[in-house]
Amino acid sequence: MNHITLLDGGMGQELLRRSSRATTPLWSADIMLHEPTLVRDLHLDFIKSGARVITLNTYTATPQRLARENELAQLKNLHRSAMDAALGAVQLAESNDVAIAGCLPPLVASYRPDVSLSYEDSLDAYRRLVELQAPASDLFLCETMASINEARAACTAAMESGKPAWVALTVSDFHPGQLRSGESLNEALQVLESLGADAILLNCSHPEAINGCWPQLRSVDKKIGAYANGFVSVGPLLPGGTVEQLEVRQDLSPQQYAEYAMGWARGGASIIGGCCEIGPAHIKALHESLCSEGFL
Repeated sequence: MNHITLLDGGMGQELLRRSSRATTPLWSADIMLHEPTLVRDLHLDFIKSGARVITLNTYTATPQRLARENELAQLKNLHRSAMDAALGAVQLAESNDVAIAGCLPPLVASYRPDVSLSYEDSLDAYRRLVELQAPASDLFLCETMASINEARAACTAAMESGKPAWVALTVSDFHPGQLRSGESLNEALQVLESLGADAILLNCSHPEAINGCWPQLRSVDKKIGAYANGFVSVGPLLPGGTVEQLEVRQDLSPQQYAEYAMGWARGGASIIGGCCEIGPAHIKALHESLCSEGFL
């Protein structure tokens, strides 16, 4: 039986519930500056729920997103604060088996490869993020990669660090076997295998879409995994917009999400967690299910 590494869940949506601050396009970055203790405590709640990998809260802290909001000067401060929050949570948990994943997200906007940078510019930006996050990162998670170009650049920068590189592709919720760019998932998997990624995952897509792509993912000779989101649709989110524009599904309770994820575990996954709208309660339910079937 394959052993499962349990990731955390989505940070941004859960922080929305815990904070009294107004939502901004740089939500996770904004809260990192103004309420870092909330971030540390959420990391800790995920650890207490069973997660053994937590991801730095730097998803919107890219040079491109910060420059768009005239906040580029905060780049180093945001990454330093995010690392402090994650390290603080691990220390409070008093656990020696929790890893910290550096976060290499879409540089300009989620789900919108049409506004992404060239490969060369993307690679430069990801190398900058790797350098900033390396002091606290045990591995790098290239997540919500919507195109082959984006995934290739992030994976290359992550691998240059000498630390494990996990790449998570976001797939179309309505067109099986395609990335959100419309490119073939099979082609993307071949590229990532050839680059030498340590693990290939699917993330921030409907769990049903992940199920539909599972046979293709299982064909790769790498560690595989998944972490889905709980949105009805990501279509309304435009570059520079806020997640308040997105509707939350009402049919993904912690136990319902765990049932989807257990299918991935039984189907050969090595890494499982949650993305947007998947909180500590979901991770706890998943942890309990994994333990009951001997995956942990």
